[in-house]
Amino acid sequence: MLIVQEKMDFNMKPSYRTKLTLNQLEARAHQLRGLLEECSVCPRECGARRLDGRIGVCRSTEEVVISSATPHYGEEPPLVGSYGSGTIFFTSCNLKCVFCQNYDISQLRLGHPLSISRLAARMLSLQQLGCHNINLVTPTHFTPQIVEAVVEAVKSELSIPLVYNCGGYESVKTLKLLEDIVDIYMPDIKYSDDGFARTYSGAKDYWEVVRAAVKEMHRQVGNLACDGHGIAQRGLLIRHLVLPNNVAGSQAVLDFVASEISPDSYINIMDEYHPSYRAHNVHALNRRTSNREYNDVVEYATGLGLYRGFASPVFAQ
Repeated sequence: MLIVQEKMDFNMKPSYRTKLTLNQLEARAHQLRGLLEECSVCPRECGARRLDGRIGVCRSTEEVVISSATPHYGEEPPLVGSYGSGTIFFTSCNLKCVFCQNYDISQLRLGHPLSISRLAARMLSLQQLGCHNINLVTPTHFTPQIVEAVVEAVKSELSIPLVYNCGGYESVKTLKLLEDIVDIYMPDIKYSDDGFARTYSGAKDYWEVVRAAVKEMHRQVGNLACDGHGIAQRGLLIRHLVLPNNVAGSQAVLDFVASEISPDSYINIMDEYHPSYRAHNVHALNRRTSNREYNDVVEYATGLGLYRGFASPVFAQ
């Protein structure tokens, strides 16, 4: 997050990087709130009047609902460090993945509402606990409210990096309004096949959308950069979950990352897939990914020159 100190009647400590003024940050929050009038926050552009209490495709109104806000140690090492990643799990999602491993939060929407001020207070509490970042998990549909909370938190000296941890189905228009606010983008790239994306996540244009979104994220923040202690400060961190039966289309995903983003991209190639939520009833997804399937993807990645974010017998971490 990039804030310039201004003349004001309170003592605001500037963050370690400086670009946006507080006035500019407030202006961005105002622009983002306007997207909720007839909702166009995400690529679905469902048009729901969420400020009037209408429910969007994400099954959310204006009211922010979270599941938890706590230090988390199960994220990637550059995020976790010694004191954890300060994760805030938002309920609901703009995707409808039948295999979602956080389905109780994203699909069943188990959580509690809180005000913008309380959300800002949660961010500050995580910073006070020593967390290395504020990790916004599934933030897409609440992006305007999150930035409003950031405005309040900055006034009380929020200064650690903001992580935008999303499913990759993002509007470039919205992302542009997050430039110089988000420090670390962490998108999933779930599929390279729109047929599978439509069938298993309800997003018929996923591959086109995610490629444009990841390019915009990389344009803003570049490759993942860490400090002298290996803690991420800024950049793009990609996740790709290997699915059984090549449902994810992993080779095309890796081709895209290596050729259109950067061979120096940090990409966590994940092997923890197991059938969750409704996946037990889907023939292509009702088993774990095999070691062979996973190792084939890693071998393909190393062959493309990718080397950051996954264990490889050829390249160093």
